[in-house]
Amino acid sequence: MKALCWLGKHEIGVKNVKDPMIINPQDVVVKVTSSAICGSDLHLYDGYIPTMQKGDIMGHETMGEVVEVGPMVKKLKVGDKIVIPFDIGCGKCHHCEVDEFSLCDNSNPNAALPEKLYGHGGAGLFGFSHMYGGYAGGQAEYIRVPFADTNSLIVPQGIPDEKVLFLSDIFPTGYMAAENCNIKRGDTVAVWGAGPVAQMAIRSAYMLGAERVIAIDHYEGRLKMAEAGGAHTINFDSVDSVIDELNFLTGGRGPDSCIDAVGMEAHGHTFTAGLDRVKAAVGLATDRPDALRQAIQACKKGGTVSIPGVYGGFLDKMPFGAAFGKGLTFKMGQTHTQKYMKPLLDRIVAGDIDPSFVITHRIRIDEGPEAYKTFNDQKSECIKVVIKMH
Repeated sequence: MKALCWLGKHEIGVKNVKDPMIINPQDVVVKVTSSAICGSDLHLYDGYIPTMQKGDIMGHETMGEVVEVGPMVKKLKVGDKIVIPFDIGCGKCHHCEVDEFSLCDNSNPNAALPEKLYGHGGAGLFGFSHMYGGYAGGQAEYIRVPFADTNSLIVPQGIPDEKVLFLSDIFPTGYMAAENCNIKRGDTVAVWGAGPVAQMAIRSAYMLGAERVIAIDHYEGRLKMAEAGGAHTINFDSVDSVIDELNFLTGGRGPDSCIDAVGMEAHGHTFTAGLDRVKAAVGLATDRPDALRQAIQACKKGGTVSIPGVYGGFLDKMPFGAAFGKGLTFKMGQTHTQKYMKPLLDRIVAGDIDPSFVITHRIRIDEGPEAYKTFNDQKSECIKVVIKMH
């Protein structure tokens, strides 16, 4: 089968690889109909996530048709169309039983690697390095889905792929980021970044009762999309200080909650952002967390900082004294996708939201390598890429 494979930093190739097969009786094999390139895939493309190996199949936003079913699978049958969550839960461990699927104890066969780095390991992830299990991703013609009864959502007939594909990641991720803010009626929420997850967080914040959402970015195309979703926008290239601007917009109090939807590769003009770039370039820093620093500084006293943006290592020059002094609450982590898929599907079916608004590019798999470059280099125009497989 054809697959998009990681070949090294800034190098993605279309390769012919072996078709997946049933390995465990709880597996299914899925013929992929649609997949997408995620912003966090760019962390792999840029070489920021360790333990990638040449030939690894990319992708963790995937849906398709079940073509083979393991003997212990109970909920799925051949012919079902399913959306596949990016995180892999076993369905039976303590964390899965309390809907913390991205913290699963059993789905990562390489859990010893994150345990050394983080103290404990989390769930396996599709297409996201060997530290997270080395699972083949979904930017391919077929994919094996382990623990398939847990890691699938059956799509009702008649719903186009593009309406439900993002239940695999960015819609639940944006929704959980907003939910983590503990939004109350009348709140102001500030969102750093206006990429796909941020776009979903903006709309989710309004669904959860926010009065105003402020999006911060410097790509005009993304800011216009945020405005279309009802957000007030700040282009950080056009203001002296994002924090001063947020204080002005909130009467000096600061946003009730702040969402860092940027993560480890933040851009900016501050001294610390410049220092991050230099240190990362020479291998003295693992992440560039300037958006998170700003979120901490800007958030109101007693507010919440929600972090859906991916971080991978150790953060430098964090204003932790400000977080302590202001009594901030932090909520973060990989999304418990399975928890949100069905409720958010119901939102889509009810007409509350059509997540396909975020799509700007549609491609075939052979165009994947160039699409990665475009997504990385032209963030204003290229916001979300969908790969049509069949």
